[in-house]
This record gives sequence, C-alpha cells and structure tokens, in this order.
Amino acid sequence: MYVLDKTALNSLMEEVISCGLLAKAKQADVHRSYKSDGSVLTETDLEISRRISDKVHELFPECAFISEEAECEIRESTPYIFILDPIDGTDVYSQGLPSFAVALGILDSNRKPVGAMIYLPRFGKAREDMSVRLDPGEKLLVDGVPFERKGDKDDVKQVTMGSGGQVKMDFTLYEGKVRTFGSSIIHLLAPVVFDAIEGCVNQPCFVWDVAASHAVLLSQGMDIEYTDGDAFEYTDDFLWHKKKFRKDIYAGTPEGIRCMRRILPVRS
Repeated sequence: MYVLDKTALNSLMEEVISCGLLAKAKQADVHRSYKSDGSVLTETDLEISRRISDKVHELFPECAFISEEAECEIRESTPYIFILDPIDGTDVYSQGLPSFAVALGILDSNRKPVGAMIYLPRFGKAREDMSVRLDPGEKLLVDGVPFERKGDKDDVKQVTMGSGGQVKMDFTLYEGKVRTFGSSIIHLLAPVVFDAIEGCVNQPCFVWDVAASHAVLLSQGMDIEYTDGDAFEYTDDFLWHKKKFRKDIYAGTPEGIRCMRRILPVRS
C-alpha cells in the first residue's frame, strides 16, 4: 500500500501557504486578463500553478497531478491524484476582494477525496487568514488545531451559494439566509468551518473547484449530491478532460441535503 510521506506532506503544505501569501502580496497590483472562455486569469494563478506543480512532482512522482492552469497527463493507474486550483475565486481576487483560496485536493486510487490543503490568506475565522489541512487517514486540522464540528447541520437555515445560483433556485419555502463569497472552495468549506452555516448550493464548475473541500466535507460526515439526488462522481470527463460537472449540487449532512432539496429546490 502506497503511503504519502508525512515529511513530504508538511513540505507541500508549507508551499501552499507560501503561495497564498504570494497571492496576498501581489493582489494590490495584479493584472486582470481573460481566457478564451471569458474566465479571469492573472499572472499569479500561473506562478502558483508552476510552483505547486513542481513541488508535487518532486515529492510524489508516482502520483498524478491536475491543475486548472496546466495540461495534465492522463494516468489511470496512480495511488493518488493531486488536484490544484492555484487561486479559487480569481474573479474576486483580481478585484481586491478577500474571499479567495489556494486549494489542493487529494483523491485516492478509487477517486475518493481523502486529503486537502487549503489556505485562505484574507478570509479567516476571528483572524486574518485560515489554513485547512486533511492528510489521508488523519484528523482534520483548522489553523493547525484538531477540528471539532459544532452546530446542528441537519436543520438548514443558512447556506452558501454561487453568485449565479439565485436565479436558478426556488426560494418560496426558504426563510433562511444566503452567503455568497465568489469562491466554490469557500462555499463548500463553509458548512464545516462556520458553526451557523449548514449547507451549500453550488452551480456546475470544475474538479479543482470542489475536490479539496469535498474531502473536508467527507471527513465530517457530510457529502455532495446533485440536486436531483444522483451521486456525485469523479468521472474521466470531470478529471482528465477538465469538463464541468453537469448539474447543480447540494453539500451538507445527509439530512441537511434532504432539507435543502425540500425547502430550496431548483426552479422547475
């Protein structure tokens, strides 16, 4: 059985944090450009992608690596798949807003999210920043401290949602609050790390937008499901061919997802 070396994982987490601090330092003067599909790109995305790609290939050459900003080599047989979003929330990042993250997810050989390294340089809980780390088989750490989930997550009164989600959802039965940050990673992470947020509704996006936070959710007895009840899976198209997943999703506890499906359905 292939085991990820702890010292190597420590080094990789240090690089993720270093890249987040780099992004923070460059944010005031960042140059905003666009890809062919209209999405925002900055030179910081590209630099972080190069740095973490080099580090993963150096430390874990047997493992596959996928990044939003780099071509990936299809490796069907691999002990782990590292999946990087160099800056999740590039649009808000390039406008000077605080809700962005460097996010590195880890999938095992069965394509189950089992690890995460997430650093939020300007979006902390009662502090400036926040670090989230989940090594495969280990306990979740938030800001370096073992995490204990709090709050009743089954009764959904507050959700995070993508900025384009409101027009797609039926709010007739929903009496709660909606938080929108501009980062899918933060939207999916929020039901775990913030006591008063119970769930997330997110629109179709890419594997690097969900993998790291999905691992964190699973570690806390929570999950992601499509709004129609179908299971959320890491298919070849989603992984190697970098296509968006096909439908809106809920994230939360099993009961919380059932609650959202009832009180916050997709418009018919």
